[in-house]
Amino acid sequence: MLVAPTSLAAFASPLESSRDRLRDLNPEYPRMYAVAAMMDEGKRRWWALADAPGNDRVGRMYRRVLLDLPDPEAAALQVADSLIHAVVGRVAALIVLEGRAWDPGVENLWIHMDNDEGADWAGVLDEVVRVLPDDPAAGMPGTVTLPCERALAVWTAHRCLSSLTATLTAVTACAPVDPARFWSSVGQSILGAAGCVPLLAGGGESTGHRRGQLLLDAFTAAGVPVRRRVHPYRTSRRSGGRARRASLSLRRERTAFV
Repeated sequence: MLVAPTSLAAFASPLESSRDRLRDLNPEYPRMYAVAAMMDEGKRRWWALADAPGNDRVGRMYRRVLLDLPDPEAAALQVADSLIHAVVGRVAALIVLEGRAWDPGVENLWIHMDNDEGADWAGVLDEVVRVLPDDPAAGMPGTVTLPCERALAVWTAHRCLSSLTATLTAVTACAPVDPARFWSSVGQSILGAAGCVPLLAGGGESTGHRRGQLLLDAFTAAGVPVRRRVHPYRTSRRSGGRARRASLSLRRERTAFV
């Protein structure tokens, strides 16, 4: 159930204890929401999100998706969805679960690539976690205490925007993407975490809904249209059956990850 963490492992940092709880949400897919501490990781297959607009990592993801989904905008949107989950979906899950947040800013996030050029994990350089006043870790090393849930949501949205802007820039360099669809996907990622995490945790639906709405409010106040609904993307007829099958696969992935 969604409550403030009741105890801390004797030698676990606040980030480590939060990461472990996120991994426990779905033992079959422990990386679904958790992040890695980059201090503990080698750099193989990792890349800094800050470098996304200037390197070819997002381009490689796009070209790989394009093999199965030969519709440029649809392929770009699938890549965007994957990176949006890395930036927003993961930290939204922690806000919903524990009322905590790591720093999702562009200079702090790293992305891990799988064998198929897909983003399957995220990592953070700075392990400091933002917590609420009633959190058992408040005041401990590795934490910064914010006064309330609204302040946590506003801080998180502000930090996410730098990463999302870099993501949108890198994706649109591959193929034109409607910004309204991109920002709508950000909103859907938040709603997905707010709805799915309580189910996986075994309770806390009202808390999850409240925290999700606060995060949406924070993005909206920053001028980002995350609440705007857009029509589902339709692949062009030229894309043929492979595009339709890949689009179906994308919907299944969205269900699995949010």
